[in-house]
Amino acid sequence: MVTNAPIGIFDSGYGGLTVFRSIADLLPGYDYVYLGDNARAPYGNRSFDSVHQYTLECVQWFFGQGCPLVILACNTASAKALRTIQQRDLPGLGADKRVLGVIRPTAEVIGNYTQTKSVGVLGTKGTITSGSYEIEIHHFFPEIKVHQLACPMWVPLIENGEYNGPGADYFVKKYLDELLSASPDLDTLLLACTHYPLLMDKIRKFLPENIQVVSQGPIVANSLAVYLERHPEMEQKLTKKGRKQFFTTDDTSDFDMHGGVFFGESVKSVHVPLGVGKL
Repeated sequence: MVTNAPIGIFDSGYGGLTVFRSIADLLPGYDYVYLGDNARAPYGNRSFDSVHQYTLECVQWFFGQGCPLVILACNTASAKALRTIQQRDLPGLGADKRVLGVIRPTAEVIGNYTQTKSVGVLGTKGTITSGSYEIEIHHFFPEIKVHQLACPMWVPLIENGEYNGPGADYFVKKYLDELLSASPDLDTLLLACTHYPLLMDKIRKFLPENIQVVSQGPIVANSLAVYLERHPEMEQKLTKKGRKQFFTTDDTSDFDMHGGVFFGESVKSVHVPLGVGKL
């Protein structure tokens, strides 16, 4: 008898908590387990092999917690590790388990937001250099022009609590100006990093009013709801007591302090040692 079958939500750090917030708001009845691999964050500048290894270890840990479904609420992990995990690793870990990412659900709908058929994508270096968004968006909307830009200073600013300070203005404006100068016709800006919603006020400050800004949380939450409707065999496995558990591979007090900002309410985490899965 399965007594605990939560939905697993993974990120290299805190950013996935913005996605978790949207999922929990839309689907409050389910049990959830969140893991942030803060000890090895950020993933953005790491190699494909490293991101795959770290992500796979964490996916294995989720399976050990009874999660039959894991959401990679991390764009870098979705870009650099998801396909390999789905195609190569998952068959040996359990044919009845599923691992989903955030890139495909976003790509499936982003074309519905733009009138000019021109979309900007801001993300980490790892996400942008992978080309995943451009490939996936063109799969669903081949007519759309995709303008990508890496914003390497944004995550450090956010994780060091400087996202509301005046020092962040320079780097927000710098990247937005660079993107707009290269693609003046874009009318939709996708925040392809789950940290970036914390910069929303500053992003809006330096953008023309006609450009809409799209964050991933609500998109991923809606996509998960549709997935569960289409896959009752998975939905019926999940336990539904409304429980939320938080884990981190780094210091719990630090995670709780920063995590509460990303999640929008206080969190209490438990430490998980590095090498959380068995390879």
